[in-house]
Amino acid sequence: MARVIIGMDPHKRSATIEIINSREKVLAQGRFGTDRDGYATMLKLGRQHKDRVWAVEGCNGIGRHIAQRLVADGEIVLDVPAKLSARARLFDTSQSRKTDPADAHCVAVAALRSDGLRQVTIDDVTAALKLLVDRRDGLGRARTEALSRLHHLLLELVPGGAKQFLSAPQARALLNTVRPRDLVGRTRRQLASELVTEVAVIDKKIKAANQQLTELVASTGSTLEQLNGIGPSGAARLLGDIGDIGRFASRDHFASWNGTAPIDASSGDHRRHRLSRAGNRRINRVLHIMAIVQLRNDTEGRAYYRRKLAAGKSPMEAMRASKRRLSNVVYQRMIQDDERVKTGRGGQVGAALQSSAVSPIPTVGTSEKPLSGPAGTHLRTPHPAVS
Repeated sequence: MARVIIGMDPHKRSATIEIINSREKVLAQGRFGTDRDGYATMLKLGRQHKDRVWAVEGCNGIGRHIAQRLVADGEIVLDVPAKLSARARLFDTSQSRKTDPADAHCVAVAALRSDGLRQVTIDDVTAALKLLVDRRDGLGRARTEALSRLHHLLLELVPGGAKQFLSAPQARALLNTVRPRDLVGRTRRQLASELVTEVAVIDKKIKAANQQLTELVASTGSTLEQLNGIGPSGAARLLGDIGDIGRFASRDHFASWNGTAPIDASSGDHRRHRLSRAGNRRINRVLHIMAIVQLRNDTEGRAYYRRKLAAGKSPMEAMRASKRRLSNVVYQRMIQDDERVKTGRGGQVGAALQSSAVSPIPTVGTSEKPLSGPAGTHLRTPHPAVS
């Protein structure tokens, strides 16, 4: 650990820092703007101390912009989770109120006393994937909202309304059959026509976004799209949110992080597990979609689901077990891709999936243990989804 820690409480337009030594003696304090002049002044103050390390709170959130600027300028930056600095504030004997200087002090103390904090690195391809997949998800939500409003208008214009899964050309053809004469009907038709145009534009953007995601995922050397149920958006979400798969010591750690590891809810002789609501819900959603797709097709995933039902599991319990198994499949495939890229056999050399856009490894717990019995074995099938 460096002899000087620069704790920072970041905001959008300002950052408060406190510089302490290894004995927690305060060497300097200050509040600076995040514009060019304020940042330059703050950096100059920090560089007055040798063997320094910057400790920034929330490098995946509000502190991301300032942390990336520091790393780009050659500084060493540690990511201090907000929960960790909150604990330092809780045990602070000064009983001070929550202020920016007090927060900066707690961040510095938490960094000084903690081991294993993640060092922030320059954004790489995984950050770009995360930005693009967020945009793709936003387009999907916009399309769903536009279609919902369109269905509402068509129900008033066409007896019985339109079918559930409606494309823009189909909606346009249906709308051309309607010629209302009253003012209200003409207004509804006008708004519906605008919505059809809006859906068509969104569809073009979604197609372009999928193509861009496919090309970017392929450039990383990943083969996640070969798994049944994972498309360009799912692969990009996995790569963007997970980053370096090597930060997970085992597939059980990975399952605990993504929320597919069941929580032990046994009591006495009655042994059972319940669904976990914790973990990364975006990754959990990707695994859920993967499970649904496999259930709709003749895959080993559907066979496994049916075996669980035959064993007396409820549909929800069988789905939970399927998602836990698919978590293992994704973990194994990402480990294999990472080893292949690093060794240069296939893929692209040097495209290691290191990212600062990832959270720390979760604490080991009993929920990380795999299910007992057949659920702990690997899937063996020639199908690419579970190979």
